[in-house]
Amino acid sequence: MTSASVLPPPPPRPGASAPHEADASTASAGANDRTLPLPPLAANDATLPLPPATPAAVPTTVRIASPGRVAGAAAHLAALGVVGPAVFTGLFGLFGSGFGLLPALLIGVVVLVGFVYALFAVAWFERARVDGLYGLGLAGLRPRRSPKPGFVGVLHTIWLQAIDPLQWRAVASFAISTVLGVLTITAIGVVSWGIGVAVSPIFGWSDTRLLGILPLPGIAAPLTGVAAIVVALGAVVGLAVLHGVIVRAMFVPSREAQLLEQARTSDTRRAGAVRAAEVERTRIERDLHDGVQPRLVSIGMTLGLAQTKIDDDPEAAKALVAEAHASTKSAITELRQLARGIHASVLEDRGLDAALSALASRSHIPVTLDVRLPRRCGRAAEEAVYFAIAETLTNAAKHSRAAACRVDVRVREDGSLWARVEDDGLGGARIVPGGGLDGIVNRVTAAGGTARIDSPQGGPTTVEVNVPCAS
Repeated sequence: MTSASVLPPPPPRPGASAPHEADASTASAGANDRTLPLPPLAANDATLPLPPATPAAVPTTVRIASPGRVAGAAAHLAALGVVGPAVFTGLFGLFGSGFGLLPALLIGVVVLVGFVYALFAVAWFERARVDGLYGLGLAGLRPRRSPKPGFVGVLHTIWLQAIDPLQWRAVASFAISTVLGVLTITAIGVVSWGIGVAVSPIFGWSDTRLLGILPLPGIAAPLTGVAAIVVALGAVVGLAVLHGVIVRAMFVPSREAQLLEQARTSDTRRAGAVRAAEVERTRIERDLHDGVQPRLVSIGMTLGLAQTKIDDDPEAAKALVAEAHASTKSAITELRQLARGIHASVLEDRGLDAALSALASRSHIPVTLDVRLPRRCGRAAEEAVYFAIAETLTNAAKHSRAAACRVDVRVREDGSLWARVEDDGLGGARIVPGGGLDGIVNRVTAAGGTARIDSPQGGPTTVEVNVPCAS
């Protein structure tokens, strides 16, 4: 874990105000900032939802008829046959109570919200149950979250959760499994009845009847009992296999759907990479044209003027040479900053922790780092997260009037590299085509990750990135 705090220089110029947006420069805070007019976005939120990273490969063939899984499915169905009806009774009770209490406004709304998240709990359990039974590699179900801020965001979040297709698919699977479970319990009851009928002659039960109507005299009773046992056990096995077929069809995409999703994700990543390269090229051209090139021209003119005065006025010539020497140092510094924005050598040599420590030491506002990385991640993931953090800190220093900034970096359980940057500035950040935030989104997309930018008016501004980590 690394902690760094850097004292800031004098506050940013008074003219900086929200909404703010960094230019495409990553490390050169002194470059000119040219932002384009903002296209209409959400009122106080700059969020660009990205397609999720390519999920772990889901097995296209799952052995649902192996003895262990058939026995496990039968046990699951028997349990659901008991628990499922009670669960749906509770859900229908919540739904009916919510609608019945709607005239009471708040009470009915609260009950209906509880119904929505009760459905989510059932869906989460069903996905976990199916994945644990068949090993499908399903991702855990997570609550939906709206990008909109405030009370509107709360209502939108509830609505998104209520219409979540993954949730409803899992609830449908739970309902089907409950029906199959009731049938399984019935079949198990038939097995018990068959055992009793088969052994009835041993205990001298002479009045044995089928369905309480047809008498079973003599050997008919044990034969009927054995037949009932065989048929009922076959039904239990068939219901267990049918359960596996249904859940595989509901939760595992077809091979064609998987290939289509992979192609779509690849197209998105390629587009992000192309866009990121275009933004980076534009930034380099602008920094060279507006920064280093004029300075080098000035150095050449100064040296030429010094050359004309070297014989007539040596002192003036020395002063001009000294001025050119100082300008040369400044040009070297600008070139070094430009090169650092293209490639951070410390990132490759010493890792993300050291690179972020160096980045914090150069920041114009105090930065608190909390980096917990048990291992090195893939180069693409580390570069995407590093440049996202660098751009966010540059943006905060230039425009947000922030007094402090916090950076958290973790490796999550799913193997992804997650980072969160939050400043206490004015907020109001917007994604401008070709700007810094646009560059963050493109870089993260190219690495197969997701980015979330939340910046309501008044702050704080929060940038979260999540990139698959290949070590």
